[in-house]
Amino acid sequence: MHLTLKSISLTLCCALCVVHAQSPAIPAQDARNTTIVTTNTQMPLPAFSSLDAWQARRAFLRNQILVAAGLSPLPGKTPLNAQVFGRYEGKGYTVEKVLLETLPGFYLGGNLYRPANDVSDQRHTHPAVLNPHGHWQYGRLENEPVDSGPAFGISLARQGYVVFAYDMVGYTDTIQVPHRFGSSEMRLWSFGPLGLQLWDSIRALDFVSSLPDVDASRIGAVGASGGGTQTFLLAAVDDRIAFASPVNMVSSIMQGGDLCENAPGLRVGTSNVEIAAMTAPRPMLLVSDTTDWTRNLPRVEYPAIKKIYALYGKADRVSAVQFEAVHNFNQQSREAVYQFLAGLYPRLTNPHELKEHNIDVPMLQDMVALSNRTLPADAVDLSGLFREWRAMAIAQNNQSQDAASLRECLRQTLDVENPSDVIAEKSGQQTVLSRPQAKDRIPGIFIAGKGAPSIVIDPEGSAAALKSEVVAQLRKQKRALLLVDVFQTGAAKAPRDREDHPTIVPENAPDETAIERQADQTGGGPKFLTYNVSDDAARVQDIVTAIAWAHKTGAHIEIYAHGDAAIWATFAAAVSATPVTLHLEDAPQMTTDDDYLIHFDVPGILRAGGLPVAQQLAQSH
Repeated sequence: MHLTLKSISLTLCCALCVVHAQSPAIPAQDARNTTIVTTNTQMPLPAFSSLDAWQARRAFLRNQILVAAGLSPLPGKTPLNAQVFGRYEGKGYTVEKVLLETLPGFYLGGNLYRPANDVSDQRHTHPAVLNPHGHWQYGRLENEPVDSGPAFGISLARQGYVVFAYDMVGYTDTIQVPHRFGSSEMRLWSFGPLGLQLWDSIRALDFVSSLPDVDASRIGAVGASGGGTQTFLLAAVDDRIAFASPVNMVSSIMQGGDLCENAPGLRVGTSNVEIAAMTAPRPMLLVSDTTDWTRNLPRVEYPAIKKIYALYGKADRVSAVQFEAVHNFNQQSREAVYQFLAGLYPRLTNPHELKEHNIDVPMLQDMVALSNRTLPADAVDLSGLFREWRAMAIAQNNQSQDAASLRECLRQTLDVENPSDVIAEKSGQQTVLSRPQAKDRIPGIFIAGKGAPSIVIDPEGSAAALKSEVVAQLRKQKRALLLVDVFQTGAAKAPRDREDHPTIVPENAPDETAIERQADQTGGGPKFLTYNVSDDAARVQDIVTAIAWAHKTGAHIEIYAHGDAAIWATFAAAVSATPVTLHLEDAPQMTTDDDYLIHFDVPGILRAGGLPVAQQLAQSH
């Protein structure tokens, strides 16, 4: 078919009219400004009609968790150099002190509970339980009616389990870094408490799996409160976890208030309910109480998770209990876990041991690994550990990786989708694009001409682009043009609340809310970024959306950009499913962390390789 230049323009304009006629209305305001998600937002429940759809979603979410944690790709596993010492013999159990080197120079402390008398008998192997703790004052050694880690470990050891109770960062023996830490620079490298604790959990699983008296096929995780968050995150990313019980944490109305439960990108478009469901089809017990954020679990969250299990034909493998109590890991909750485990391994335990009795908790000096002991000489502090983390990331980025893996990691870091459906409204030259599901709004100017629209991005928006020399030259060539006001530029500027707001928790809950606000002009506080993308990431999305719309003509797309917009366009070209040709001018130098904070402030962007990887991917289409 032969088309004249006039007919090409007419065809494109008619396509715009058809799209407008058949599409839903574009919102008056961009949802990215008006629908801000926080840890207290009521989240939608997961719903899937087929196992294939769920498994695809599960694979996507696993990657999202690892990217947010700074663990994609997974770091190389260095020797744990496990130190197990100070054995204490109690009534029906033993407990030992443990130090593990989970990263070079960084030591995780814990206690190893074992059944008495057969620790060295390798003919008998036991199921094992990893026990991360919540935000109670004494961490893994808290021993109060509301929570007792030692009672849990002792009781399970008497029942025939090996239990490894280990610290959150900044607690008890794991004191080289504070529990709450983070800076804008650290966020660029996805270095924070959540990722460090998730890595500790993975390495704790490595340690327990290596013990001669443990059956590596029967290792699970049980934790309450913040330890519940660690439990379902570990189960979501590591299939070696054979069973799990997150206690008083899974909720659709509160997602976790502490920095160790929040990392930029972690819950963009998802929630703890969906993450907990990733344990399926492995056995899971959900424990809740009547006063905290899990108060609705039996009638809201549990049925939704059970439907995910039903997709596997394993609805009977998930169960739920609720107690009239405050936020806790009390005796009732612990004994519910014992009953759950007894159902998994009915021949292991004397029924008498399923009720706690005669708990003789050792003295603190018999439990604390650093009691009368110092850390190894090579122990690093926070700045030293950050240097190690950066060096690890740089080494991995410099290794040969396939383009598809690099692109997917970068795409998930930016939380960019390649939309299959882009709608447009046009009034004269004024044009607005939108992704219907996202309810975003991307204003711009469309100028009819020949060929596919060339996309022009100016840091100040479409009105500034219209006055540029580049646009003047393209108009002389009678090119079709799309000038875009990407997020928070030009006509797209609008108020956006980027602050971290206090987490709503019961008065009796442990302290998970004392988080320093770190919001800035274009980024956001650390918890804001857990649920919402940064401005610069949204700008990349808008360019990718514009590419997808312009590509409807089937022709090759060219992008013209300068200044900071050249950086946005490079990242867009890197993750776009449609190859584009870039014409860039006056792009800022991007050689230091500060350069990124000024020109492209996206959490995790340097962990994903930064501009060099984006340039490589943009040229490799």
